Amino acid sequence: MPAEKNGRDGGVQSLQRAFELLEHLADTGGEASLSELATLSGLPMPTIHRLIRTLVDLGYVRQNTNRRYALGARLIRLGENASMQFGAWARPLLAELVEEVGETANLAVLERDEVVYVAQVPSKHSMRMFTEVGRRLLPHGTGVGKAMLAHLPLDDVRELLSRTGMPAYTEHTFTDPDALAVELSRIASQGYALDEAEQELGVRCVAVAVPGAPVPAAVSVSGPSGRLTAEAVAHIAPAVQRVADALGASLSQAAVTV
Repeated sequence: MPAEKNGRDGGVQSLQRAFELLEHLADTGGEASLSELATLSGLPMPTIHRLIRTLVDLGYVRQNTNRRYALGARLIRLGENASMQFGAWARPLLAELVEEVGETANLAVLERDEVVYVAQVPSKHSMRMFTEVGRRLLPHGTGVGKAMLAHLPLDDVRELLSRTGMPAYTEHTFTDPDALAVELSRIASQGYALDEAEQELGVRCVAVAVPGAPVPAAVSVSGPSGRLTAEAVAHIAPAVQRVADALGASLSQAAVTV
């Protein structure tokens, strides 16, 4: 087997491999052994061991008492700051959405099995929806969460639900994984999710997943059920879809220009 490159190219290669190992750890949903990481990455065991030891020393990976490895706490700060920057970037598009539909617009991402709201632009109505940026909720009980889950493999969704459970926020919340699976299939077909007072009574939400986002993300519009009627939803859903597509296109363009 050829030796690893030295110098600048070798450094870039090691950096790439280190990030790939972090992504493999994330994909396992919890933790992995060195041999499992070697199988996933196709890298030789000495390379895996060297990279993991460096990541452990830096705090980006931790070794558990069972000798398996998991993502480290130092990544939390990076992830939270990246989410907030993502939200700041999206705010102009959310503002355009509010101007068009007259209701509150939100952006959320899926982070560690939870929906995290990273941006919001409120409507100008005196009675409007307000979700604190940084708030965390379980995805089965939110429009944005269901929109994101609808674009994940069903086996991954079931594993997530087994970790989080499906507690009821209201009497309308989905609490059965099979019923939710049917709902997610319908969402994938129609292109948007509805939160029918599932997270908060008297509130309706229209949500669309952001295509091509590096992490699951969704844009939503929320408001009182009395204003977000079926007729209003028919007008709002295409607007939310356009903004989600525009945000996804911006992310793709940014990735190409880097």
